[in-house]
Amino acid sequence: MQKSPQLSPSIQTMFAQSTAVLSQPSVATFEKFEWRGGVQSAYTYVLVAAVVSAIIAAIFAPFHREVTFFGQLLSRLITIPVSFAVFTGAVYYIGKALFKGTGTYAEVAYTFALFYVPLSILGTVIGIIPILGWLVGFVISLAMIYFGFLAVQSSMNVRTNGEGIALLVLSGLAYFIVSLVLAGVFASLFFVR
Repeated sequence: MQKSPQLSPSIQTMFAQSTAVLSQPSVATFEKFEWRGGVQSAYTYVLVAAVVSAIIAAIFAPFHREVTFFGQLLSRLITIPVSFAVFTGAVYYIGKALFKGTGTYAEVAYTFALFYVPLSILGTVIGIIPILGWLVGFVISLAMIYFGFLAVQSSMNVRTNGEGIALLVLSGLAYFIVSLVLAGVFASLFFVR
């Protein structure tokens, strides 16, 4: 039986799918949704996370002397979608090239968006509390790794644990390098001197 993609689910539909993925984490849960949206849906959903995170961070920027209101706003509007694109692109290309993954970029982007968006927003909301910021960041990072591991198995059809872990590590390295470059650019543009 061939699956037919639903290329434009609503934000409410994607939120419901995110709730299912987060509350019932498994490869099977991701596989239920991987064909229900495409690249455009994934990036629309990621832009929601970027806008929400940017507004929250910008509002609380006055409490953090090192970053300006507009610095928080612009940096999050740019870095969240770019980071998502870099990481999911790395998962797709490295998965195809090194691990003979059979998924499509649309499957990767959509399945990753389903957990990335709510965890990003949650991390921003809780991260505004200064004492909890680093702890929340660490916990959100662990959750992203866990859900990413399940999403890799589903979207790229990489089924062995070792290959899934290696794919995430290599993609994480690509993401880290790009993040350092972006951090340097934004630091020079938006940090108060």
